[in-house]
Amino acid sequence: MSLRGTREVRDNCQLFRLTGLLDAFSEPTFRKVLGGKIDEGPKHIILDLSQIDFVDSSGLGALVQLAKQAQNANGTFQIVTNARVTQTVKLVRLEKFLSLQPTVEAALENVKSS
Repeated sequence: MSLRGTREVRDNCQLFRLTGLLDAFSEPTFRKVLGGKIDEGPKHIILDLSQIDFVDSSGLGALVQLAKQAQNANGTFQIVTNARVTQTVKLVRLEKFLSLQPTVEAALENVKSS
């Protein structure tokens, strides 16, 4: 199973809901597509990974790159997570940098208050 997802523009943010695997196979396309959408705007990005089955090191690298890209564009980058994703991100101590959120609603509230 590969990576699949949807994109929704709400107010001043983009919400991406992804399912499947964020791994070495899907990472190049994921990074290219999301990077282009960050450039297009809106600059506030919410990535819903709550339905993701697996993230490997190349997927984590892409998340870090995209978070930096959003920040450089004066935007924000938040990840709605699940237990597997949270565990992987915490192993490499990136939970604060990647702004992990428990729900899409919590992430949307953060965008409104920024």
